[in-house]
Amino acid sequence: MIRSVAPELTTPDLVVLSLLAEAPMHGYELNQELERREIRDWAGISRPQVYYSLRKLEKAAYISPLASEQSTARGPDRRVYGPTPEGERALADSLAREDWAIQRTLPPFLTWLALSSHARPGELRRQVGRRRRFLEDELAKERSTLQAIRQDSGPMVGAAELLVELTIRQFEAELEWLEAVERRLS
Repeated sequence: MIRSVAPELTTPDLVVLSLLAEAPMHGYELNQELERREIRDWAGISRPQVYYSLRKLEKAAYISPLASEQSTARGPDRRVYGPTPEGERALADSLAREDWAIQRTLPPFLTWLALSSHARPGELRRQVGRRRRFLEDELAKERSTLQAIRQDSGPMVGAAELLVELTIRQFEAELEWLEAVERRLS
């Protein structure tokens, strides 16, 4: 007997699987929940990716359609899925990987800054100003999001609150750093 190799689970796959572990849903509901929780701010997952992940997870037997009125013959966007025991195990195994904790990522702005000596005169100042305005807008949004999270309930609220608090602190630290950059440019 030939055993198939378990697929590598991507971040979008894990997001879909984790949401289904919280509550069975169909693709449209998953997309609504992604929007409601603003998950796309911290995990790159598009609307089409949700359906791709659903097919991939079902093929790997990590999720299965539930037998209910909602999931019968209404198409993949209305088929309600839940995790299988193998899916729950795959999710837990994926979340135990060391690489989650030992990666270093850089925002594209820092890459731009490293290359900025080749930009036109005055562009550094303009881009720093754009970045500052962007961060101020995002900071206001994240503070509002944090207030909404604190009004919510569910298993992900604690982690969501920590995530948004970190994002706020990172934005505040970068804004402070940008002030120093702007002083150097003066």
